[in-house]
Amino acid sequence: MVALRVGVGRETAAGERRVALVPDAVGRLREMGLDVLIESGAGTAAWHPDSAYGEAGAEVVSTAELYERADIIVTVRRPDTAALRAGQTVIGMLRPFGDPDYVRELAARNVTAIAFEGLPRTISAAQTMDAMTSQDNIAGYKAAVLAAATYGRFFPLLVTAAGTARPAQVLVLGAGVAGLQAIGTARRLGAVVTGYDIRPEAEGDITSLGAQFLRLGSGPQGSGTGGYARALTPEEQRAQQEELARHIARHDVVITTARVPGRRPPLLVTEAALKGMRAGSVVVDLAASDLGGNVEGSRPGETIVTDDGVTVIGAADLAATMPSAASTAYSSNVRALLGHLIRDGALAIDLNDPIQAGVVITHAGEVVHPAFGGDS
Repeated sequence: MVALRVGVGRETAAGERRVALVPDAVGRLREMGLDVLIESGAGTAAWHPDSAYGEAGAEVVSTAELYERADIIVTVRRPDTAALRAGQTVIGMLRPFGDPDYVRELAARNVTAIAFEGLPRTISAAQTMDAMTSQDNIAGYKAAVLAAATYGRFFPLLVTAAGTARPAQVLVLGAGVAGLQAIGTARRLGAVVTGYDIRPEAEGDITSLGAQFLRLGSGPQGSGTGGYARALTPEEQRAQQEELARHIARHDVVITTARVPGRRPPLLVTEAALKGMRAGSVVVDLAASDLGGNVEGSRPGETIVTDDGVTVIGAADLAATMPSAASTAYSSNVRALLGHLIRDGALAIDLNDPIQAGVVITHAGEVVHPAFGGDS
């Protein structure tokens, strides 16, 4: 029987330095009976040369050969859709939700699309496959480090011969994976940290890291599904923004992390809130995207200094700025997911499996994920 071929392409998005598989994973995939093809240069930006893949047992190929020969394409971000052929499978962070046209195009090409965004986080067996969590963890860490590097004063309390420097007051909005990592990292850097989330159960997570929990007196509360907060009504959002603005003004650094897959992120820091902050303050918006962000006026990949001297960083895709760590974690997630999908050396799609029901978006020429209402 011919071995199933897994192909790893070079990422082409601007600023993207991650690679979907690192050399250490090649041997383990080969133990599963898989052949591995690596597009030349795919790992270079993450400090993995072609030679390292070759030594691990992968075959280094051209772009055209990769798409022609691979049965499964694993990628970090969306690959070139036009290069995919009928019968091929693509696995990655494909951002399918909120983009039905893209999903229909994949189905029309008879491509099986498997997206990490749909992985059910409440299933313990899926934890090793959870690329969204692994990458958010890295982004939260980098957000705190970036904020500390940008802020013009010290994060920790320092007592020196030249005087005493007070610790930075840091507020983290959103206590998901990225938010909790940002809280923990800012604490380790010596800042006084406060965390906020509309989900009441997040208080225990925040305080367990040694941070204070911000409880809004009249603010909304509520948990949604899949570990995310529920969407607020317009009235609730206005009340939240107004009360948050008063607290934001007391902090030197604000890190926002509230994202909703496929939808516009909630606006947490308004222009009025930015105006209330002291000159020299820093705001890092991890939710900045083409759909908008948590901070009014933030733009993905851009740093803006307001007229009032507040630095606003649109910190989209921060995990890509730590390519070695991010690629290693992502590669582990890919390997775990492949181990779940492959049986007896073949891809075994089973939509009755709860993990596959979450991640398989298109298959056999149809849109099969329930989020798209059976659209095909």
